[in-house]
Amino acid sequence: MTHRPTICTSMLFFASLLTSLTSVAQRDQPPPTNHTSVYAELAKAPKKAVIRRNPLANDPEAVSGGAKLFALHCAECHGEMAEGGKKAPSLLVDEVQGATPGTLFWVLTNGVVRKGMPVWSKLPDAQRWQLVTYIKSLGAGANQSSSEASQR
Repeated sequence: MTHRPTICTSMLFFASLLTSLTSVAQRDQPPPTNHTSVYAELAKAPKKAVIRRNPLANDPEAVSGGAKLFALHCAECHGEMAEGGKKAPSLLVDEVQGATPGTLFWVLTNGVVRKGMPVWSKLPDAQRWQLVTYIKSLGAGANQSSSEASQR
C-alpha cells in the first residue's frame, strides 16, 4: 500500500515553507528607520497642495516675519535654529528643504498629530506662508543631508 499525502498535509507543508521563506526574506531587509518615517508625512500631500506656489516667496519681509512666528510656535520642538530636538525633527534636512512650498504649507495646515505636531490651520494663511518662506530660507546656505541631522 502506497502512502499518499492528504491535501491537508500538503497545505500544512506549503504554509510552513511560505512562513520560512517570509522569515528569511524579512531578515535580509534592512530594518525600517525612524528617520525616514519622521519625514513620511511630506509624501502624503495631495498633488493639488504640492503644486501650490508660495505667494510670499519674493517678499523680503516674509523671512523675518516667519522667523518671529517660528520662534513663537515652532522652536520649542524643532530647536532654535530648526536643527531638531527631542520633540521634533530637523527642518534643515534634504527631505524638508527639497519639499515644495505647497507641501510644507499643507503639513503646517494639517499637522502630524500622531507624531505630536499640532494643526496650525488657525494661523492665517499669510502667517503659514511666512513660516514656509522662513523654513525654506534656512536651507539656502546650510542645507545638510538627512544623515548628518539624524546623527545628532
